[in-house]
Amino acid sequence: MPTSDAAARLRRSLTSPTLARPVLAAGAVNAMAARLAIEEGFDALWVSGLEVSAALGLPDANVLSARDLADVVTALGRVTERPVIVDVDNAGGTVEGAARIAADLVRAGAAAVCLEDSAYPKCNSFAAHTTQQLAAADLVVRQIERIRKIVGDELVIISRTESLIAGMSLELAMGRSTRFVEAGADAVLIHSKDQTGGQPVEVAARWTNAAPLVTVPTAFPQLTSTDLGQAGYRLCIYANQFSRAALAGMRAAARQFTREGTFRPSTEAPLAAVGDLLRVGEPDALSCI
Repeated sequence: MPTSDAAARLRRSLTSPTLARPVLAAGAVNAMAARLAIEEGFDALWVSGLEVSAALGLPDANVLSARDLADVVTALGRVTERPVIVDVDNAGGTVEGAARIAADLVRAGAAAVCLEDSAYPKCNSFAAHTTQQLAAADLVVRQIERIRKIVGDELVIISRTESLIAGMSLELAMGRSTRFVEAGADAVLIHSKDQTGGQPVEVAARWTNAAPLVTVPTAFPQLTSTDLGQAGYRLCIYANQFSRAALAGMRAAARQFTREGTFRPSTEAPLAAVGDLLRVGEPDALSCI
């Protein structure tokens, strides 16, 4: 399916007045995770910079290339037509870098990019060893304008501000986000790591712009997607839960081997389940569901 179709469908979902619940996106670092997400009813997929970096043994610090991200998008496109949203961090902190990444991701099949306003080099929002710094708003505006000029409407642009992560005020966060919408962003993510959930609820209550709101509820899992939808969010991104669950499962299996000297057969995930999930051996195994 043409990328523009996926982008158009995602854009319509985010702005539909009849949307019964938020669009739900799950982090998928590979085709197997994508299949699981689709089986469980997720509407879209999220290619996380953190997950891809971890899978490649790299720090989450602007080390990924456009090719690294595009390869994951291509793999997801082998198993699903669901829209793929790509975390491009701060796009390397340059205007032309943002344009190049966006163009490459369109060709790979992405439906959306999420561009954040962290300063280069970025640090993870939850990093304990350093403090998040913000890029100049003028730079982010130019990045968004350049992406829009290069790809037109073939990508949904989600602007993400790290203002609250950096300890700035909600007024500043909303002001920056408004500028990003005026530059061409389709939707807004005002990132928060407030574990009480009060801050994201206040964000939604005070946001009056027509651009739809996006959230990544990693820090406040007690707020369900229903809660977030009622608060005013149109897209909920569950960014890395599958990778964290996989890490826990792999660690448990490795420790069991260390204790017993063998791997016990898994009743929850027998070997055949891996092939069944991706329909390995079927004539249409590479076709989209």
